[in-house]
Amino acid sequence: MVDYKHGRTGSSKNVEEGIFDKARDQQQEPEDGETRDSAELKLRDDSNLDRRPQHNGSYLDGDDSRMLVPSSLELGAGAVDKYVISKQIVKMQEPRRLTPDDLDERRIVYPESRNRDLVNRFRHLRTKLLELSGGNNFTMVVTGTSEGAGTSFMALNLAAAFAFDQSKTALIIDCNLRNPTLHSQLDLAAETGLTDFLEDSDYDIGKIIYPTGIPRLRLVPAGSQREDASEFFTSFRMKQFLQAIRRRYPDRFIVLDTAPISDSPDARILGDLCDYSMLVVPHGKITSASVETAARAFDPDKFVGAVING
Repeated sequence: MVDYKHGRTGSSKNVEEGIFDKARDQQQEPEDGETRDSAELKLRDDSNLDRRPQHNGSYLDGDDSRMLVPSSLELGAGAVDKYVISKQIVKMQEPRRLTPDDLDERRIVYPESRNRDLVNRFRHLRTKLLELSGGNNFTMVVTGTSEGAGTSFMALNLAAAFAFDQSKTALIIDCNLRNPTLHSQLDLAAETGLTDFLEDSDYDIGKIIYPTGIPRLRLVPAGSQREDASEFFTSFRMKQFLQAIRRRYPDRFIVLDTAPISDSPDARILGDLCDYSMLVVPHGKITSASVETAARAFDPDKFVGAVING
């Protein structure tokens, strides 16, 4: 069950009845001097961003990313033909596909799922977020009030719900460096990930973007674990990474799965870099005062509310 708590002090409501706190018409514009071709990022061309497996299990650059076009942030408002983008997205290659049984076992929503109630709740949550963003793509931090809140479940299913639409794609980034789980949930043998890219200024971004087995959904795994994760997230390279990866995909919604707000400052740090922040609250396991405290860690202009999971 997934319920929604309006803002910081409102009563708990079913997701279908929830209303978010803030609405904005558009994303933040990139800062002056920041471009997608920044030397800091060493990004290769679009043909290198997503990959397909060779027969030996390793990955090659996939054809799907060659289909993408520059975003409106690069070409100017109205310059991207959404019809062209949607046609190109349909052609995105999926090197493997998770079956309905696979998705049910992993508790991942999909359009044909028999659990219509859960699917509709995530669809409604997706709709509310699209209303907030004015239909624009965005980056969002999802974090829990405590361990066991179900943050990864919420983040992964929200990203999957965005990928329902054949004219949209989604990217989920595992930023829980202390306890990453998304790669195992998706049954991926991820040898490299986010920390590898952030640690090496010459690292190819194409090496850390993995197909998930879910159409139009990609994963950036956590990568090699490090002792002090916050050092990665406070780096200028992390900021540039988020801005560049969003600009390269005018159709893509980006969800960051993070460690609980009670355990580390990572969610708060990443919340400053993203458009929105969402809190996941385990049903019946935490006091309202603790939820209020957790919510105050975020910028109120970016905090969309709390989802009760249980």
